[in-house]
Amino acid sequence: MPGPSVFISYSHKDEEWKNRLRPHLGMLEKAGRLTIWDDRSIDGGATWYPEIKQAMENAAVAVCLISADYLNSDFCLKEEIPYLLQRRESEGMLLLPVLIHSCLWDILDWLKAIQMLPRDGKTVAEDFKDSWNTPFAEVARRVNSFLEAPTREAIAPPRTPRWSPPEKVDVDRLPVTGAELFGRKDELKILDEAWETRKINVISFVAWGGVGKSTLVNKWREGLAADNYRGAKRVFAWSFYSQGTGERVTSADIFIAEALKWFGDPDMANSNASPWDKGGRLAELVGSEKTLLLLDGMEPLQSSLDFERGKIKDPALAVLVTELAKENPGLCVITTRESVYDLADFSETAREIDLEQISAEAGRALLRVGGVQGTDAELEGAARDFGLHALALNLLAAYIHEIPGHHVSNAAEIPDIDVPLKEGKHPRRVMSAFAKRFGEDSAEVETLRILGLFSSPAEKAEIAAVRAALPIPDLTEHVQNLSESEWLELVTKLRDLKLLAPKSSHRPDSLDAHPLVREHFGAQLKGEYPAAWHEGNNRLYEYYKASAREYPDTLQEMAPLFAAVMHGCQAGRHQEALEEVYWKRIQRRNKQFVNKKLGAFGSELATLSGLFDPPWRKPVDGLREKYKGFILGYAGYDLRALGRLAEAAQPMQASLDSAIEQKDWKNAAIRASNLSELTLTIGHVKQALAHAEQSVQLADKSDDEMWRMVTRTKVGDVQHQAGHFEEAQSAFSEAEAIQEEQRLWSSTKLVSVWGFNFCDLLLSKKQWQEVQDRANRSLKICEEVGGDILSEALDNLSLGRAHLLHAQQTSEVPPSEVSQALTYLNRAVDGLRQAGQQFMLPLGLLARAAYYRVTGNLDKAKKDLDEAFTIASRGGMGLYLADCHLEYARLSKAKNEKQKAREHLKIAKEMIEKMGYHRRDKEVEEIEMSLRGAERRGNLK
Repeated sequence: MPGPSVFISYSHKDEEWKNRLRPHLGMLEKAGRLTIWDDRSIDGGATWYPEIKQAMENAAVAVCLISADYLNSDFCLKEEIPYLLQRRESEGMLLLPVLIHSCLWDILDWLKAIQMLPRDGKTVAEDFKDSWNTPFAEVARRVNSFLEAPTREAIAPPRTPRWSPPEKVDVDRLPVTGAELFGRKDELKILDEAWETRKINVISFVAWGGVGKSTLVNKWREGLAADNYRGAKRVFAWSFYSQGTGERVTSADIFIAEALKWFGDPDMANSNASPWDKGGRLAELVGSEKTLLLLDGMEPLQSSLDFERGKIKDPALAVLVTELAKENPGLCVITTRESVYDLADFSETAREIDLEQISAEAGRALLRVGGVQGTDAELEGAARDFGLHALALNLLAAYIHEIPGHHVSNAAEIPDIDVPLKEGKHPRRVMSAFAKRFGEDSAEVETLRILGLFSSPAEKAEIAAVRAALPIPDLTEHVQNLSESEWLELVTKLRDLKLLAPKSSHRPDSLDAHPLVREHFGAQLKGEYPAAWHEGNNRLYEYYKASAREYPDTLQEMAPLFAAVMHGCQAGRHQEALEEVYWKRIQRRNKQFVNKKLGAFGSELATLSGLFDPPWRKPVDGLREKYKGFILGYAGYDLRALGRLAEAAQPMQASLDSAIEQKDWKNAAIRASNLSELTLTIGHVKQALAHAEQSVQLADKSDDEMWRMVTRTKVGDVQHQAGHFEEAQSAFSEAEAIQEEQRLWSSTKLVSVWGFNFCDLLLSKKQWQEVQDRANRSLKICEEVGGDILSEALDNLSLGRAHLLHAQQTSEVPPSEVSQALTYLNRAVDGLRQAGQQFMLPLGLLARAAYYRVTGNLDKAKKDLDEAFTIASRGGMGLYLADCHLEYARLSKAKNEKQKAREHLKIAKEMIEKMGYHRRDKEVEEIEMSLRGAERRGNLK
């Protein structure tokens, strides 16, 4: 039975010295006391790296032959030494460094901490010359003594950590990852610096699977753990792939609940509080002390829609991440396949690191692990030739491994392709080579083309729908009749070649691929085999139509219908997909179900994108003319709701022009009204009034009493913002008279959005009692008729503002009245979020910020105000920006910050004058007077 193993770590340039050491250890090997392992024991096949790894795991002793060449070897220094040091510290392995040639070894802490042979700084090559047997014999004696009586004496005394252990640690949910970490020294340094300096609050590592995101974070965390986490009070980790199997992860509910309990607020975890409140509360708890929060595999909770790719879909998780990006004494580390859209506004405090782009050394290691043969220089050269792109190199290793000899020189034989670098030239080059090897009419290529029909992982039933009866030439001819075992064998082969993603533990029957793989074979199918492209999408269109409920009630149930419209458009069935699926089943005709009931403006906009070429300017030619104006209007409405005001203007105007051209006066009135609201929010008050008055004229032409009423409220709202209070009152009164006369609602008062706009005017006139009465009536009607989310949110906003105004005007108002204002305002903000109305969310945030300021909670006031300012800035919402500056002036005054208050007031005044937003003139005067008074009293700094 072989004895304990001795592992020799060395540079190949020092191989002669390794060969001279071997006989001394060989005497012990002949005596059966040990076995010797060095990398010449490997046969050079595909198991090159795993065999070294296995040898290091099995070794009781490691001898390192130190020289400048050795210490300049990335593999020795970055792969072997860290692992051997870890085994020395944790398991008592004997690690013997032997100085072969003179070099600056003593600048390395790990070498200074271990007794070097020969002693006294001598070298084997220079100081012993022909007597090198002497130090090598000493090495053999030390090894023999250790093997006879292994002790931990050779181990340097353990360091006494500078830091006390954390109060709580929970990292059990992190995935088990590989031990090797290739060429990630820079990324580890970034993590260390972020943890020590506290300048970065959130770091996200972005790359496809197999690049080592989780391994990187695990290795860094292990290093922190060895130092008691360097000052962390708490450490909490979560993997979003640990929530169960078989179901698509659509929310972070389990994570939020468990984290709230772990961080000390089980009541909030079990409450009926909104997701935004729960996410905000968790952010408070995490940020209360220096905490390390690790969030692994976030991509299941991120949007795959092109226009908002990477946006966190779960509201609680989105709030947590963005709040931590704003302020965090610790660090939140995220791993994901998608760039985190929500962090785009936090460039100074959130850092994204793309791990798809790797170093030459890491590329060399990936090729070696993939079994590619060649010198270090050859492998690094090939890595550079293929763009240092992780996917390209993983594919390249798999491609070369299929060639006898597995030598890297075969990489040069792969033809170049005419594809821009930014579109994935290097990975596509290898994909094209694979396709040529398989054959364009092979089962392998057909499978990859099928994946090209999808923009996300494809489930078994979805793939079966494409492989259904009657073969599709160039798409299913070779895969249609495969048996289950043959199909699984084919899938396994493509996974081994890295063309398909590994089997998912939580979705075992799905097939997935890197987005570039899907895009490459999908584009090829669409461009070169259009008939197959159309028929494949046609089958998916029919499948999704049939698999969904006729009238789904939830967003999750609605997903197949969204997919049906997308694939119907790809199949060229635009008009049918629009009428039969989108209009009839998604929107439920005039009910606007998907946005009014579900607040799913983003999903709706993504669904509409297939009806445009390009979005959002020109509807596809296959649509009838009246439908072109219709989808232009809906696209503009959705863009506005999402806060993308500049993009919304063009399709809204085109939609209005189309309706006027067709003499469709009702829809023209609706579109002019929407355009008025858009231009008003941007800050073009005169233009908004012109559109509002145009909408009245068009509504009168239509003889539609509902829209005759609605359009007059739009005129009233614009006149109010322009500071024309009497004209505004007149327009609202005229609208209310039409409503009462025509009995449009069970109430004689304006309700919903129109009632909110009237209440806004009444609040400007300090008529809080009237507003309370109207808003309560409107809420009651909403309950009776099943009103939409937005209407309820706006009614709550009116009530919250009315209660706050009452409290400000009357000193005898009881505390319960004040707290009731916050209850309504919280409901309003949550409702606006749920309604998906980024367009109107600043209204709620500004009102709640004012409440917090008035009641003395200045930190919360600033938090809401900052969010409102971010949304308004991003969307170009001029009116809200002016409101933000006014509220910043009030808040700065409350903080006794004269200069800041003056600066914000000056900006607000200039904006108000330029836009004609004269509703705020009196407020500007009041703030100026208040500031002058405070200055006279000496209360401002």
